[in-house]
Amino acid sequence: MRGRVVVGANGSPGSLTAMHRAAAEARAREAELWVVLAWQPPGGGLGGRNSCVPSVLSACRDTADERLRGILDAFGAGRPGVSPAGLTVRGTPGAALVDAVRDGGDLLVVGTGSRAPLLRALRPSVARYCLAHAPCPVLAVPPSPLQADLDAVRRRQAWRMPLDVRELTR
Repeated sequence: MRGRVVVGANGSPGSLTAMHRAAAEARAREAELWVVLAWQPPGGGLGGRNSCVPSVLSACRDTADERLRGILDAFGAGRPGVSPAGLTVRGTPGAALVDAVRDGGDLLVVGTGSRAPLLRALRPSVARYCLAHAPCPVLAVPPSPLQADLDAVRRRQAWRMPLDVRELTR
C-alpha cells in the first residue's frame, strides 16, 4: 500500500501523540509521512482590517519554518524507517490539513486535543473540520492518558491546591 500519511503538528503533546501514530501508520503502509504546520499572521493577513506589512508576514513564515524544523528534529531523533517531510502552510489548521491531502488513497491523522467547554467556545475543532471535509480516511487520535494527568497537575497548581504525589502513581 502506498500513498501519503498527512499529520498536523504544532508542538503540543497532543500533536506529538498524533505524529507517533502517523509514523506507525506510514511504516505499516510503506507510505510517505508529511508533517503540516499551519500558521496565520496576526490580524488576519492581507485584505483584513489589521493586515500586516510584508516584513511581518516574512517574519511569521520564517518563525513557522523554524518551529517545524524544531518539531521534525525532535521527532526524527531515533526513529528508524520514517523520514518525515515538512510543510508549512499559511491558513487555518483544518483547511491546511485538508488541502495537503492529495486523494482518497492518503490518510489524514489528527489529534483530538482537549475539548474543555471554554476551548470549544473559543476555537473550532480541527478534527471535526477534517472529518467533515477530507476526501480521504481520517484517523482521530485521542490525547495520551498522561496528558490528562498533566492537565490535572496544572489545574491544581493554578488554584494553589496541595498535590499528593500518590495520586500520580495510580
